[in-house]
Amino acid sequence: MTITEIKKMSIIERLQAMEELWDSLCHEENEIESPEWHKDILESRRRKIKEGKAEFISLEDLKAGNYK
Repeated sequence: MTITEIKKMSIIERLQAMEELWDSLCHEENEIESPEWHKDILESRRRKIKEGKAEFISLEDLKAGNYK
């Protein structure tokens, strides 16, 4: 399927196709390994929490853009 063909689909059709693709990926036996930088970010966040240096905001503040 080409981009041109995809653009001819309705939004509903494209969303349904994305759902089907996502579902097919979820049932794959082979897992895709996360890149090393994902692990680095998670470790940094865990360290900040452990050291008491983590800052948390509410979901409402996040949605409103009230963060650094």
